[in-house]
Amino acid sequence: MSRRNKLQKFAEVLSFPNVYENFDAKNPVLTGTGGVEVDLKGKWAQQHFSNDNPITLELACGKGDYTLGLARQFPERNFIGVDIKGARIWRGAKTALEEGLTNAAFLRTRIELIAHFFEKGEVSEIWITFPDPFLRKSKANRRLTSDHFLEQYKRILANGGLVHLKTDEPNLYDFTLEVLAENKDYTLLYHDDDIYSKALPMPELELKTFYEKQHLAAGKTIKYIRFRLDN
Repeated sequence: MSRRNKLQKFAEVLSFPNVYENFDAKNPVLTGTGGVEVDLKGKWAQQHFSNDNPITLELACGKGDYTLGLARQFPERNFIGVDIKGARIWRGAKTALEEGLTNAAFLRTRIELIAHFFEKGEVSEIWITFPDPFLRKSKANRRLTSDHFLEQYKRILANGGLVHLKTDEPNLYDFTLEVLAENKDYTLLYHDDDIYSKALPMPELELKTFYEKQHLAAGKTIKYIRFRLDN
């Protein structure tokens, strides 16, 4: 993608009513349409979605394939895709506007900052779909199922809130199971190292991201873990 095209998308996304952004980790303030500062912590359902429906996040959402798919499947719920890449969020947000998916929004920020933008208990579920596995051991704390991130999720999830991981990477799958075995705040509910080899346990898993389709075409198996916050 050319630099000019990226700049055009960055400019256009500023006008989208379903996108919020934070660029400064040292100043965790959100801006909405036209760069106006907004405070949505604890108020996402009421102030953005104008309802009291439960909120689900898709972390490292990319172009928002899962955010959009879930919003289509469950119109009675709210969904927010989170990513730092503005050009990717532009695609998901534009599609949501074109389709009239008023229950889908997007947040451009670093995932390690999400506790600044959501109140404790404000989020019902989190989906982590095909994240960067950060295979080098020196970067293990950057994996989105590391203890570092699980602590962040604890600060925004409702008690009993669910976290879903979908990945093609066996090392991330095994790593996550090991982390959960040692973490007393979360309870492992379900895991499968080849979900498409049998009937799917839930309709949400039928959704496929752009990257998942590539992985499947390359003959990779898709793995899934579901766990619950109990503390």
